[in-house]
Formats: sequence, structure tokens, C-alpha cells
Amino acid sequence: MTITVDSSRLSLVREESTYLAIRTSQGGRTVYTTRIPLADLSVILTIPDPIKPDPDNRKVDINHAKGFGQYLADNPGWVAPALLIRDTGGCRFEPISEDGSIGYLTVPWSIGGIGRLITIDGQHRILGVHLEKKRITDEVSRVDREIHRANEAKKAKLEQEREALIGRMQRLKDEFVGIDIYVEPDGVKGQQMFVDVADNAKGISGAVRARFDTSRIANRTLSDIVTHPLFLGKIDIERDRMTLANRNLMGAKHVADITRAVIAGPGGRVSKKVESLTDNEVIESVRGFLDVISVAFTALAEITEEDVDNYDPSLSEKKKNEPPAPPTKAMRLRESSLLGSVGMLRVIGGVYRNLREDGAEDGDIQEFFKRLDRHMAAPVTEDSLWRTTAANEDFEPNASAPIMRQQNVVHLTKVITDWYKKPPAAI
Repeated sequence: MTITVDSSRLSLVREESTYLAIRTSQGGRTVYTTRIPLADLSVILTIPDPIKPDPDNRKVDINHAKGFGQYLADNPGWVAPALLIRDTGGCRFEPISEDGSIGYLTVPWSIGGIGRLITIDGQHRILGVHLEKKRITDEVSRVDREIHRANEAKKAKLEQEREALIGRMQRLKDEFVGIDIYVEPDGVKGQQMFVDVADNAKGISGAVRARFDTSRIANRTLSDIVTHPLFLGKIDIERDRMTLANRNLMGAKHVADITRAVIAGPGGRVSKKVESLTDNEVIESVRGFLDVISVAFTALAEITEEDVDNYDPSLSEKKKNEPPAPPTKAMRLRESSLLGSVGMLRVIGGVYRNLREDGAEDGDIQEFFKRLDRHMAAPVTEDSLWRTTAANEDFEPNASAPIMRQQNVVHLTKVITDWYKKPPAAI
């Protein structure tokens, strides 16, 4: 009897993988640039351990990693930058182009390979992909167990679920992510690389995130909401903090925060039900709220009518031999009114939502807010409405804004909502 063995079918023992790569240089180091399947990340790179941080990196945040895995699962149009990796000496490059810049890059596996790769930037993406692979594998095993004891109707449904899970796993094999591998065997210099990357990375502010992150409905509707007369030309699209010198009413992030309060309540947590609202429904609701407060509160009415040219950012620049530009009404608002606090506007937004859900009309809510208007002076005094009622636990003495802990925001919103039907004597 003759047996023919196809040796190409045998994987044998492997402790390395080979990819097509480009060889360049940066900062005096050789850099290999390649793209690998997402599913390969946990094979060639060490899986970060949230309990035992890598000595060459920071502690990984398990929730952040899970978030990336969920992002991959939910977004077929996902995008992510290249991972930055350090080669301690285990990679081999075999050039195939005449100039030696293109070739086969062989990299050691994270377990069993000699000279492992070390992550400089990308821990959470690596762990997130690993957790997603594990989740899919576990789900397939669960479905397989249930199929054997299911009736025909349920079996068909389980088989569809299994097919969808297999499709998700295939995505991780079919879709690639970029990797830049820096050759640096010196451990001390390798740690400095991590510091340099962290120092030079410019994080984005909440204002910029709110403008460009269209995955959240409060951000997606921002461009329409900021055209309301109260906001138009008075929103800082770059910064989150409203210093005394900032001429704007608030930042783009704050508009998104107020939007969440109006559509989701004082806690601002947007449920799947709220996310299912159409953009037009959200815009209509928030603009309705802005219509109400820009009439009910005198200071906000004045800002609505103020000349937008006063908010020109160039007026913030000090010019030689010229007096500073007079402050905007928004700047004065932060000095003298609780309404200058985004936190208070979030609370008012939550009250508006509660009253609308209870059946109140905008006109009635506007009249109710008018009765609160004269109590908005800041800082609060000991004999003010805010220190002599149930709202007392939500305001520090002489405060110009409510306490912004979650439980205080929720409590103050409920207190003011209750005043609509049972107002204290002061209003």
C-alpha cells in the first residue's frame, strides 16, 4: 500500500508569522510597516493583563478595551490608527525589491517565539479584539450546545444566530489593521519611546469630539441645534472650559450635554430607546426647550438678542494701546447668574423633559420658569430659594452652580419638577 502525504497540509510547529512589509527609518531606527488581520493581533502580540500591567506600558483599562471590541462589533465602517510596536530583536526581514525597502517580515509569536514584540501604543485595541474573539467563540459554543436539545423551530433560529457569529469571526480574519514595528532592543530607550508618544499625542477636547463624533445622537444633531438664536455664533467649538475671559456662552460639548438632559433626563445616560429617536425629533425637542428658556429667563433673552459680532474671538486678543473689548452678556452671566452654569442648564433641561412627559405644554412650562427667573442670582445667599428648600443639599454656601455629582443633579431636577405642582411660597 502506498500513502502520499501532502506536506503543505501539515502546519507542524510554528512560533512565528510572515507578512509583506515596507522597511523605512525614523529617528535613527529601522521601522517595518505592515498590515495584519485583526485575528492575528493576539497571536503575535502579548495580550495586556488589566491585573498585571506590562512594565513597559501603562495599566490597561478593561472597560475601555471592551468598548473597542463592542465598537468593532457594532460598526462595519470602523476605523483605527496603526499600532506602534517595538521589536527587541526577534524580527527578520528578507528584502525582495531592488532597493531593499519591500520584503517578507517574519515576526515571533507572543508565546513560544524568541524576542517578543512589545506594545508602545495600542494595548486597548489588542485586548479589545481578543475579548471580542473570545466572546464570539463562547457564544458559538453556547449555541452548539443549545442546538442539540432544541426543537425544530428554535433550532432554525439558533442556526441563524450561529451563522451570524461565524460571520463576525470571519470579519476579524478578513479585515486588517496597520502596525508600525520599531527596531529598538534597548529597554531604557524603549520606555522613553512610550513616554515620547504619550507626551506628543494631542488629545481632543470634548468640544471637538462633540462636533465630529456622529455615533451619538446628541452629537449628531449639534450642528442644527447651535443655529438656535440663543446659541448662534456664541458657542466655542474648540474648548470645554468657560473661563472668565472666554467670550462665548458655552462649548460644543456643553450643548451636547444639555441635549442629553432634554432627551434622556438629568442623568444624561442615553438609552437605546433614546438613541432610536430620529434626528429631527431630537432637534425639535431641544429647540423647543431653547425657545422656552430664551423667553422665560431675562438674562438668556438678552443674550438671544445680543449682536453676534460681540462674540468675535478676535476681540479676546489684547491690542497694544487699546482698551479691552467690553464683556459679552454671556461673560456677565457667568459672574452673576446660576444660568451661567452649564450644570444648572442641564438641570433645567431635565425639568423641561419631566414636565413634557407629564403632559405640560411649552407655554405653561415657560410661565413656571418665569417664576424661577428672579431666583437665579449668583452666588446663592443663605436666605435664597436654593438654601431654604429641599434644594439645599444640592448647593454649597455662596455657590454659583449646583453640585454636579450625579445624585445631586437627579435630586435637584426632581425638586424643581415637583415645584411645578407644589411650589414653595417664594415662587
